[in-house]
Amino acid sequence: MVQPLTGVPITTPSPSRKHAEVIDERAAVEAVLAGDRDAFRILVDQESAAVIRACHRVLGDLAEAEDAAQEAFVTAFRSLAGWRGDGPFGAWITRIAVRIAVRRAQRRRDVSWIDPTAPALRADSPGGQDPAISSLRAERAAGVRSAVARLDEPYREVVALRFFGELSLDEIAAQTGRPLGTVKTHLRRGLLRLRRTVEGGSL
Repeated sequence: MVQPLTGVPITTPSPSRKHAEVIDERAAVEAVLAGDRDAFRILVDQESAAVIRACHRVLGDLAEAEDAAQEAFVTAFRSLAGWRGDGPFGAWITRIAVRIAVRRAQRRRDVSWIDPTAPALRADSPGGQDPAISSLRAERAAGVRSAVARLDEPYREVVALRFFGELSLDEIAAQTGRPLGTVKTHLRRGLLRLRRTVEGGSL
């Protein structure tokens, strides 16, 4: 696990902070670059929930998502001078986080979500939905995440940023430095490749 930045813990803000006032990102970044390390905490507080959510969409595991988010913020802190300020700071850090999460997903081995030695489960069992059905759905979601991770670039990044990072097409264009029309083309082609992979694997 990546060690937290000193004095800058990565935590998920409480619901009461959900609609907190957006800070002056440029001022905060300039303060950090000028030596005010504590100013980075402001950026972390504002973006941590969205970054963890993006990582969780890729990885499907909260603890692993939090580790990936921590790594993303450490990376962002070290390369803060590279933020051009031509888009939201949140979109920039999300791109970093999604890349890290996808790399982690690529390193995973295939796993079985259903234990073949477990007793048979009935759909009419107490408690509602058949647990086996839930497991199958989890396996399908894991398969889709894995399929995204296996896409070739530039399709992988565009698809991941759009659906895991929840960035708009304009934000993706700004963060990747690609024309909007190119981003749309990459997204369309990436989704076609993803669909073929998923359908071919009978997920």
